[in-house]
Amino acid sequence: MDIWNVLTLVGGLCLFMFGMNIMGQALERSAGNKLQTLLGKFTTNKMAGFATGLAVTAVIQSSSATTVMVVGFVNSSLMTLRQAINVIMGANVGTTVTAWILSLGGIEGDAWYIKMLKPDSFTPVLALIGLVLYMFCKSSRKKDIGTILLGFATLMFGMSTMSDAVSGLKDVPAFTNLFAVFTSDKFGFFGPILGVLAGAILTGIIQSSSASVGILQALSSTGAISTGAAFPIIMGQNIGTCVTALLSSAGANKNGKRAALVHLFFNVIGTIVLLIIFLIIRSFIPFFTETANEFNIAVMHTIFNIVCTAVLLPASSLLEKLSYKLIKDTDEKETEPRLDERLLATPNVALSVCHKAATTMAEDAVGAFNLSLISLDEYSSKDAQFIRDIEDKTDRYEDVIGTYLVKLSSHEIGDRASDEAAKILRLIGDFERISDHAVNVIESAEELKDKGLEFSPEAKAELSVLCDSVREIIELAMSAYRENNIELAYKVEPLEQVIDELKEALRARHIYRLQQGNCSISAGFVWNDILTNLERTSDHCSNIAACVIDIAQNDLNLHEAVREMKKSYSGYQSLYNDFSKKYALPVLQ
Repeated sequence: MDIWNVLTLVGGLCLFMFGMNIMGQALERSAGNKLQTLLGKFTTNKMAGFATGLAVTAVIQSSSATTVMVVGFVNSSLMTLRQAINVIMGANVGTTVTAWILSLGGIEGDAWYIKMLKPDSFTPVLALIGLVLYMFCKSSRKKDIGTILLGFATLMFGMSTMSDAVSGLKDVPAFTNLFAVFTSDKFGFFGPILGVLAGAILTGIIQSSSASVGILQALSSTGAISTGAAFPIIMGQNIGTCVTALLSSAGANKNGKRAALVHLFFNVIGTIVLLIIFLIIRSFIPFFTETANEFNIAVMHTIFNIVCTAVLLPASSLLEKLSYKLIKDTDEKETEPRLDERLLATPNVALSVCHKAATTMAEDAVGAFNLSLISLDEYSSKDAQFIRDIEDKTDRYEDVIGTYLVKLSSHEIGDRASDEAAKILRLIGDFERISDHAVNVIESAEELKDKGLEFSPEAKAELSVLCDSVREIIELAMSAYRENNIELAYKVEPLEQVIDELKEALRARHIYRLQQGNCSISAGFVWNDILTNLERTSDHCSNIAACVIDIAQNDLNLHEAVREMKKSYSGYQSLYNDFSKKYALPVLQ
């Protein structure tokens, strides 16, 4: 094997890893909402978590990516550590899919249907189809499918290139002797341990167990590797893949670090148990002396992960306790919203987490605003401070979510995900402004209290009507956003028009009472501030509803959507009439 073979091997490895990377990313984008649905069904049930980890890893073709994602979920408090352990174990089994795909290269036979199963036969066809879909189709979904096929073709071509590059090693005694060390009786039990270390170091360097298994399968084409030498290397590869999650957890909170540590425990304990069993029975089973090939490497890889899971899944609570022993809890409390950047590697999942954070922000803002309306009748300094704290919190949310979405936009995401990101980016400003208006209303309540001002009974009755209408429009807008419900969104604009008219009517009635000497000028200034904040809050609710409608209609022109709705929505006038009757003001005395 000369320098040219080495260069060919390096080039094949690069193509292999590049193909695996772009195929995984395209598979994740193509899975889209289905992947989000899977990730949304994390439960405390062990088998459900295991199945979820297996399915997600089988889709994105990387246990490292799944584990990093899980660390991000735990770090964002969207998943408990106990749930994460089950998912991590499922991911270890899911990663065996890649080895089975690569084992197709070892199929032998002269029949045409056997030849069609060989990657050399069907890969060029898939590459051609992928190229057509990628270059000539406008649909992002079809382009993703094309990318998947091109990624798979690149991966298989890289695998074939590596196999060809190392084929000459079968005649090199040093290479044969190297793998003989891992099974030689001369080194006793140290030989398999060296194999474990070799597999762990290689995988830790390239940070992909699928890639290192692929390299081992390519080397097996030389015929110099026995199953007895391959099995310890496979065990080590599962330890080496933990490096990615451990590095990723460096900036995580304590539970995020625990999740990465559990991943390491799982593979180390599983390796120790199976290595002991291997050392005991290897001399009694002829299978371990046979020459390894792509197929039985895939079999051993699968057996290792399934047996580890069967042994450790029932003991997952013990792994959890062990992680808590090593990483102690502290009394520190987090005040900032967490949107973990680890999840940016899976944009659809990152977007789902971002949506949940925006929903939390919206609910906080609405809660603060509703409390401010109560404070107009029953002022409490404790409530006033709570509202101000919520306003500070929503300010931080707006900054964190906005920054996160900008980072997310730099990744390649589908059209629907892009629309959803645009919607959230537009709406967080409205949510934040609602909390600002809550503070403005509480300041008006404080002014009334500090100056000893009080509205007349007529004014209180009228303000109560306006407050009730604003409460309803907030609930309609928030429900439309949470549920992505267009029918609820269509109800917002007619009510917003009623609120606009109520505001003008209340302002006119105040002027009338002022002229009659039934209201003071000082109270009038506060009255005007309250009306302005309530009306502007309804405007933000109108923006929220219009945005929901815009996205559903693939149109980002918010004001055009509002104008079009007033013209074309058949139920607009009927809803307007209903709201006008519901929020009719008391008759002037």
